[in-house]
Formats: sequence, C-alpha cells, structure tokens
Amino acid sequence: MENFNFWDSEVWGSFNLVAILLTSLLLANSLKKLIPILKRSLIPSSVLGGLILLIISIIYETKTGNNLFNTSFFGNNGAATLEILTYHCLALGFIATSFKPASHKLGKQRTREIFDTGVSTVSTYLLQGVLGLGISILVACISGKLFPAAGVLLPFGYGQGTGQALNYGNIYENDFGFIGGRSFGLTIAALGFLSAAIGGVIHLNLLRRRHPEYNWNREERTANLKLDDIQTSDEIPMNGSIDKLTMQLILVFLAYLMAYGIMAILGKYVASLRSILFGFNFLIGVLMTELIVLINNFLMKKKIVKRQHINGFLMTRLSGFFFDIMIVAGVAAIRIKVLEDYWVLIIILGLVGAVSTYFYCQFISRTLFPSYSEEQFLATYGMLTGTASTGIILLRELDPDFETPASENLVLQNFPAMVFGFPIMLLAMMAPVKPVLTLIIIFAFFAVMNIILFRKQILAFIRKKKK
Repeated sequence: MENFNFWDSEVWGSFNLVAILLTSLLLANSLKKLIPILKRSLIPSSVLGGLILLIISIIYETKTGNNLFNTSFFGNNGAATLEILTYHCLALGFIATSFKPASHKLGKQRTREIFDTGVSTVSTYLLQGVLGLGISILVACISGKLFPAAGVLLPFGYGQGTGQALNYGNIYENDFGFIGGRSFGLTIAALGFLSAAIGGVIHLNLLRRRHPEYNWNREERTANLKLDDIQTSDEIPMNGSIDKLTMQLILVFLAYLMAYGIMAILGKYVASLRSILFGFNFLIGVLMTELIVLINNFLMKKKIVKRQHINGFLMTRLSGFFFDIMIVAGVAAIRIKVLEDYWVLIIILGLVGAVSTYFYCQFISRTLFPSYSEEQFLATYGMLTGTASTGIILLRELDPDFETPASENLVLQNFPAMVFGFPIMLLAMMAPVKPVLTLIIIFAFFAVMNIILFRKQILAFIRKKKK
C-alpha cells in the first residue's frame, strides 16, 4: 500500500470497525437503561453490544452470502481484525490491571482468604476442564467426527473469558485441525456471560425472597471519589508536559512491546513453542509489567525519578476499556456457519458449565467464607462464567458499597490463581494429542487442589476420627 488515497477503504476500514464497536457499546448501554427486562438481566453492555453486532452480521450474511465485516466499509478484512483486537485487548487489560498498586496491607486471615479464592478459581477451572473434556471425548467416540479436545475450551471460555477462549481455539484450529475452533471458543465464552446473567438473576431473586433484610435498591450509585482515590500528592500532574493518561498508555504499551520482544526471540530459537508463547501473551505481559514496576520503584527509592508516573485510578479505567473492547469484538467475531455441526455439544457444554460452576462455587463460598458467603458466591460465580467485571456486576446488587472483602478477593487472587493455573495451559496443549491421558491428569490435579482448598476441614475430620 505504497500509494494510497485517504478515501481508500484500507485507510478507513480499521477506524470504522472500532467506531462501530464503540457505538454498539453505547447502544447496548442505552437499551439496558430503557428496557426493563434488559436492566434486570444483569447482562454486561459489552456482551449485549457484541450480540447486537452478531445478529446484524447473521442477517446480512443470510441475505447476501457475504461476511458483513469483510466488506469494503471495514477494509475487506474486518473479521480477522475483530479476532486480533480480542487477542491484544486481553493482554492490554491484564497489563493495565497489574500496574495498579496494592492499596491495603494484608493480615493473616485476609491473606488466607485471598489464597483460598485463588485456589478455588483454579479448582473451578479444573472442574470445568474435567467435565468439558470428558463430554467432548464421549461425543467424539460416539460420532467419530468431533474434535475430542473441544471440551477443554469450556474452562477457557467460562473460567478465563473471551480472550483465552479465542487464543486456544485459534491454536486448536491452526495447529491441530479443529475446523471452527476460534468461533467454538468464542461461542462458549458468550454462553458463559449469559450463564452469569441468567444464573445471577435467578440467585438474586431467590435471595430477595429469603433475605429481605439486604439493601435491594437496584439504582446505580455514583462512588464518592476523594482526590486521593484519583491521584496522590507525589504523582506527576494530570496535564503536565505530557498528559497523565498518555503516560499510562506509554507504560502499558511499553510492557506489551517488551513482551513481544521476549516472545519473538524465544519463538525464533524454539519454533515448536511459538504457538504456546504467543498464547501466553497476557502472562508474559504481566511479567514485563512487574519488571517495569520494580525498576520504577528502584528509581524512586534512589531519587533518580522524583515523581510517581503510575496512576492506579487511570490504569483501572484503561483495563475496563480494553476488556470492554475485547468482549464486544469477541462476541461479534463468532462465525455461526462454521458451528453448524457443533450446536448440540455447545449447548451441552454451556449447560453443564453453568450448573456445575453454580453449585461448586456455592459450596466453596458457604464452607470457606461463612461470614460473607453470598457476596463471595456472586463475585466468584460471575467471574468464573464471565470475567472479573461480571463478578463485580453481580456483587454490586448485594454489596453496592463493597463493604465485604469479596471484591478485594477478586482482584488480589490473581497471583495465586496464575501460579496454580499455569499447568492447565500446558495441559491444554497436550489434550488434542492425548485427550484421555489429559483428562486423567486434570482430574488428579482437581483432587489435589481440593485437598489444598479444604485442608482445614480435612485436618479437622482426621483429628475427629482419631479421637
């Protein structure tokens, strides 16, 4: 594209696509406020916006036979751009979240609760993996056609969300021949959000009948932010020689650029690991974020850098923006046509994922978090069927001012969840080659995680038996 005109579709296509994604978010948010049933549904605006675009694209393809997002208005390659946006926004959202500084010192009890939340997150991934992989192996044996490792996408779609579902769906499609793998993963993720909304509404209605003492005022509340919530006295000014928001973007994209450098170098010398490395873009990005934070803190301590450049408030806003784009683009990118042979399995996986996650999270919350079990359940169930923001949406219905530790658990559990969850990502690469062996290992891992999770109850039971 050496010679181009500013009116060419290639110049405007990507801009038009992003503008339509943002417009769909605005439309979805307006519909949620105007239509009572949507307001009560708790479905995130990003999911609703993606569904609106998906429905429009299905109608367009039915009428014309062409993909709406591959028209000249979107630069003739908009469908691929949607998947690229989903892939990158996952990492950018995690990086922005990781830049946010910790706000509280933790005592022994709170540290244990955060650790248990992280372990329960991984344990739920494993439960979803055991059930999902077991179902897909069974269906593959019966039909002889299905990709046997397809069910592994259940924990990535439900437990980890749109970006990771796309990541592994893409690896399965490109490296292992799972036709429609990307759309399969994205559809599972979309069903996860619907499970969070539907299951959350049902549970909240049951709670309303059982516990009228809770504050059931459903009106949105505006947080009373103090100046210290927005910036601290030692930070760079909002509008100095470089805008403060620009500085946050610089840091986020610098961390991601460093992550790309690591992945590119390792991928060049170990080509067999390239798919895995670039599937872990978000994790490597988080590690680069921690490196930048360490360097920044060192320079601050040595007085080489006088003012703090990282702002937690703006980083939170950026992570929300990236995750909104990730979800709306991911849902819109689903290709219904390539899923024609998979709908029965998708529906089974969706229902099993919703029901098993609901009851398992409820059991964990009541057993390990008795003083705020309902709040913990809503937060973790929402997160483990959608994203952390979905968990927060459900939690706000019961705990609008975040008076319980449930919201903090959701944020701080990421580190133990990543440590224990890392092997699942490696096992997912083994599943297409040895699905039955992978199922056995995941089940054993699930048993170990439950021993760690319920260690206190198990020890109490053993002591009681000895007496």
